[in-house]
Amino acid sequence: MNDFVIARCQMGMSMFFHIVFAAIGIALPLMMCLSEWLWHKTGHKEYEELAKRWAKGTAILFAVGAVSGTVLSFELGLLWPGFMRFAGEIIGLAFALEGIAFFTEAIFLGIYLYGWDKVPRKAHLFAGIMVAISGAMSALFVCLANGWMNTPAGFRLENDKPVDIDPVAAMLNQAGIPEAIHMLIAAYAATAFCVAGIHAALLLKNKKNLFHRRALALALCVGGAMALIQPMSGDVMAQLTARVQPVKLAAMEAHYETKAGAPIDIGGVIKIPKMLSFLAFHDHNAVVKGLNDFPKEDWPNVNLVHICFQIMVACGVLLMLLTAWAAFIYLKSRELPDSNSFLKAVTLASPLGFIAIETGWMVTEVGRQPWIVQNVLRTSSSVTPMPGLAYTFVLFTLLYIFLALIVVFLVFRQIAKSPLIVESEPVADKQS
Repeated sequence: MNDFVIARCQMGMSMFFHIVFAAIGIALPLMMCLSEWLWHKTGHKEYEELAKRWAKGTAILFAVGAVSGTVLSFELGLLWPGFMRFAGEIIGLAFALEGIAFFTEAIFLGIYLYGWDKVPRKAHLFAGIMVAISGAMSALFVCLANGWMNTPAGFRLENDKPVDIDPVAAMLNQAGIPEAIHMLIAAYAATAFCVAGIHAALLLKNKKNLFHRRALALALCVGGAMALIQPMSGDVMAQLTARVQPVKLAAMEAHYETKAGAPIDIGGVIKIPKMLSFLAFHDHNAVVKGLNDFPKEDWPNVNLVHICFQIMVACGVLLMLLTAWAAFIYLKSRELPDSNSFLKAVTLASPLGFIAIETGWMVTEVGRQPWIVQNVLRTSSSVTPMPGLAYTFVLFTLLYIFLALIVVFLVFRQIAKSPLIVESEPVADKQS
């Protein structure tokens, strides 16, 4: 591999790990706050214990996410100096605001972790809410910067250099807000279903454990709600991509020939007439440009983008079906679904949300190639001239593997200490 390919692999590998740490760090505080609120409302001690456990998980992921995020920041400068020279002044404000959100989150996380029984209940819950909001705001500002790479705004080119720079207009680019909403929903869904899978697996061993029953119910509510609203966000993203990145849309669908009333191909097995035109433009007869309308040197890796997109959609559909199954059982019996088949299905589905996030980011980033800033700056023009990138690639890969092992060890230790609280009122508990 040449250094350009290694630089892309190193950045991709770093993002592969960081996106999981970041997604959990974004979503777990929300579940932590919901659990504490339910404790205040119901008085059930299981919710207090859940809030404390998820708070510790938040602290672990916050620390690891800070390390992995710092590495990514260095890599932007070290691996892609051409990009930072061009874009630093334009998107610097977004990253500065992300830093402020990060420090705000750190302050309130400290209050939350060490403020149990030391500050009033409402103040403690408020600290948790601020942790959840700050985490979401961090993700928002990063997505605004990434959205700018897909739909650049806030400057004009003069002699191939940006002038008349407006950082606020850059943050308010077309893709920023839709991308941020899509990412936040995905983070909440992926984390909630992962948590649900862990507690479902533990319930298979002891279905009367009230701690795990309440955790499963809460996680399914959060994950299920997010899984059901994600297609609406996806619809907005699809229409945006059709307008501003038609070559990416064509790669996502492996669509080669420009056609009015274009069909959609699902897994190479099912073809739905005119559906691609409808999804892209809300018009069954709209013209969808094919890859052959664009110079081949401007194509992304079509096979990779198409396969990743299909996997992402498939994971989302499976989570929606699992949500529908859970809702059907609950509405029919008013009880928490706890059959072996359902608990096994939840356990098996637990990684699907993160698979969707990983493949979704592959679609976003690989689908934009060969541009690092769409139609403005090519990725090949931005890479560092420094040789020997293979050594740093190996070093950083080992670092991320080490961080991942630490996270797994610490989280497993928290789960292994879960209290064995046995339900005393079966009917009331099942309704919880």
